[in-house]
Amino acid sequence: MQPRGPLMIEHRLIERMLFHFRAELERISITGKADPVFVDTAVDFFRTYGDRTHHGKEELILFRELARKQMSDTDRITMEELIGEHATGRVVTAELIDANRRYRDGDDSALKVITEKLQFLADFYPKHIEKEDKVFFPSMMKYLPESEQKSMLEEFWEFDRNMIHEKYRLVVESLNKKV
Repeated sequence: MQPRGPLMIEHRLIERMLFHFRAELERISITGKADPVFVDTAVDFFRTYGDRTHHGKEELILFRELARKQMSDTDRITMEELIGEHATGRVVTAELIDANRRYRDGDDSALKVITEKLQFLADFYPKHIEKEDKVFFPSMMKYLPESEQKSMLEEFWEFDRNMIHEKYRLVVESLNKKV
């Protein structure tokens, strides 16, 4: 398997979550109310799985290795765009967290922000995923000999193994701050 294989598999799960974003947006348009628990779940998914796990492998492993290569200007620019898009996703997710907190606290105007942020993410990520799957991933394979691809896959698996420990260490640390 090439390193893009696990990343593309992760993209499919992200796409399935985006289906639920669209369903929540439809529900909001019908009821005029957001489900704060869904928003919490969506945020947790994107922060832990989409950003920390998936983007973590891309940025901390794949892009790190590619940055050491003599890439074409086009491929380097595309990689920089992808990194910027990851940053945009983090900002929008943080704005969604804030809006959901305000909504829970009774600020009805936050519903509009929740709707805008969910819609943005539902529209944004399919284009981002398509750019990675159909443009960047196929192109980047020419820079990685088979031995490097194998090492990268092993590093991906190790990265994933450590994620659950990191997630729950952060949960406990967050609770410790409240004591």
